[in-house]
Amino acid sequence: MKSRLKTLYAGYLTCVRTLVMGMAYLAGMAVCVMAMTTCLDVVLRKLGSPLPGALDIVIIAGAIGIACALPYTTAVKGHVSIEYFFHKLSRRGRIVVDTFSRLLGMTLFVLLARQCALHGASMYRSGEVTPTLQVPMFWSLYVLSFSCGVVTLVIFHNMLHPNREMIKP
Repeated sequence: MKSRLKTLYAGYLTCVRTLVMGMAYLAGMAVCVMAMTTCLDVVLRKLGSPLPGALDIVIIAGAIGIACALPYTTAVKGHVSIEYFFHKLSRRGRIVVDTFSRLLGMTLFVLLARQCALHGASMYRSGEVTPTLQVPMFWSLYVLSFSCGVVTLVIFHNMLHPNREMIKP
């Protein structure tokens, strides 16, 4: 039974790491799209013909970049933390506070994923699109919802292994 659980957890870890790294690459591509769009728009403006929909492209790429970078940042424990008071606690106190904060974080991201999915569905029904290019916006909230779900899985790993990053930066 114990070896089966280890095998199952190893598969879980491989799957989550693959998702996190794939999303990190997607976030990197989104940042590149933002930079290229901005540069191209500046050059074209100097030539008298700005890039139509540049703002729409940058907004969408920015949303994707932020959403997809969140799981990686969580996996490498790259978030800012204040540990002054945490280290003043006893070992048992640190375990309790750490577990409670991670459970709270998981709850927050599950609720956030749910709300993003519901709002995305609402945007789909209303047909909301970007102002210039008329690109539907609902899918960006689905990306954010998925990202929040992956963050929840990463936090679960961090709760089981509090002193280790899921991925080395």
